[in-house]
Amino acid sequence: MPEKVTSFDVAVKAGVSRSAVSRVFTPGASVSKTTAEKVRLAARELGYRPNVLARSLITGRSRIIGLVVAYLENQFYPDAIERLSRALQERGYHVLVFMAANSGAETDEVMEEILDYQVDGIIVASVGMSNDLTRRCEAAGIPIVLFNRDQDDARLSSVTSDNHAGGRRLAEFLVAGGHTRIAHIAGWEEASTQRDREAGFLAGLQEAGQKLFARSVGGFNFEQAKTCARDMFTQDICPDAVFVANDHMAFAVMDVLRFELGLRVPEDVSVVGYDDVTLAAWPSYALTTVRQPATRMAEAAVEILMDRLQGHSDTARQIVLDGPLQVRGSARVPKGSKA
Repeated sequence: MPEKVTSFDVAVKAGVSRSAVSRVFTPGASVSKTTAEKVRLAARELGYRPNVLARSLITGRSRIIGLVVAYLENQFYPDAIERLSRALQERGYHVLVFMAANSGAETDEVMEEILDYQVDGIIVASVGMSNDLTRRCEAAGIPIVLFNRDQDDARLSSVTSDNHAGGRRLAEFLVAGGHTRIAHIAGWEEASTQRDREAGFLAGLQEAGQKLFARSVGGFNFEQAKTCARDMFTQDICPDAVFVANDHMAFAVMDVLRFELGLRVPEDVSVVGYDDVTLAAWPSYALTTVRQPATRMAEAAVEILMDRLQGHSDTARQIVLDGPLQVRGSARVPKGSKA
């Protein structure tokens, strides 16, 4: 085995101090361009790579952010993970992804594992936090940000889109399109996203003097959403429009309507979703949906973490970002609309 190249070897070859080598490989550290170029050239020639884990033992910072997600089938989350990862990398941090179910017990087990990795902060997407783990993270000085989810806990920061306003906007759009039998296929009912989207949707219908015609629960699951569509649209009197709680389920509903039941979208049934994932704009779906501002949400989540890590703020923040309605071909466009 060849001898391991050390920072001392790099310093000697580059003609600089060992501390200068350390600064070159420390994100955000002050070092001149000339020194950085000499050090990096010497490191490449010697085959040197800094030991990030060893440095974390000295500094007490791993520069790793734990990211917890419940599922990746929903196309919104792979995209969000990419945006979060890029935003963190620009600040010298990296993401360690953990998968967890929506059940509290499994989430707690995963969170226990994350704490063992000495992460600097945690972003929790699509799952909740128990009070016990919140207290432990708070005691350990590990900031937590909920992404696309919120909880009734003043200690927790969160970043979401304005789900209530988005749901209301969809109701207004469908009513303006002349629909009178408007249905809803809900997501996982424990999720704040589902709760707020449906609440806004019902408020919009009520203001227009309408009631929900039919309701079913798809649980944010593709196959479950298909079952909901089969049951809902094989009745004697069927809905003439349906709001599906996210795009992932809306694609399943559209597939059943068109390819199993022979219904036309939007001539027979208007379908609207929520998220505006990339697939929603494909001609095969052309889904009318509310866009979640994923880039702004990721930036906001990372900014909250950085503020906490750098000691600029120790106060939890709840950020709600508005998302526009994206009108496409899956729903009847109201007469006179400029969409």
